[in-house]
Amino acid sequence: MATTSEDVWQILAELATAQKETDLLLKEVSQQQKENAQQQKKTDKQLKELGRQIGGLGAKFGSFTEGLALPSMETILRQRFGMKVVSPSVRASEDGQHLEIDVLAYTNGELNTAYIVEVKSHAREEYITQLKSILQRFRSFFPEHKDKKLYGILASVDLSNELREKILQEGFYVARIYDQVFELDIPDNFQPRPY
Repeated sequence: MATTSEDVWQILAELATAQKETDLLLKEVSQQQKENAQQQKKTDKQLKELGRQIGGLGAKFGSFTEGLALPSMETILRQRFGMKVVSPSVRASEDGQHLEIDVLAYTNGELNTAYIVEVKSHAREEYITQLKSILQRFRSFFPEHKDKKLYGILASVDLSNELREKILQEGFYVARIYDQVFELDIPDNFQPRPY
């Protein structure tokens, strides 16, 4: 069968129509991609804002926990350990380095001792390392306390028994919340490790 010029023109016309349809589809796809990109930017912005808000809530919950712990920890520090000064939320800076302590308690004189309390809503193993670091760096930020015996206390609302044992093995006191009051949770024969 021979192809006539009419057949060629017919095929060319169909190709031209198909090309127009393809161009139209490509424009629609391109427009859809632009709209998707704009939507993705909006979604990214919303996710970033949500992350900021969640971070803020976490900080507020941490502050709430610290506020909840302070009255009962202050009682423990003053009555059980004889501390004269109990200061919440102590921050120090030295040579571009920073140190944050949830509660610092100390006394001079015969006892000459200081306690650092870290308060956590949900204790995790890394907080043991964090408390060690604070204790190790403490004297460089507070040279006026360099001759004091120094002890650590990890106070937590939520704490597994396994983690409690690890904290005690490190020589730190453990405080837990009972009936909205923090209490020490240590065995009778517990020997704290001074830093």
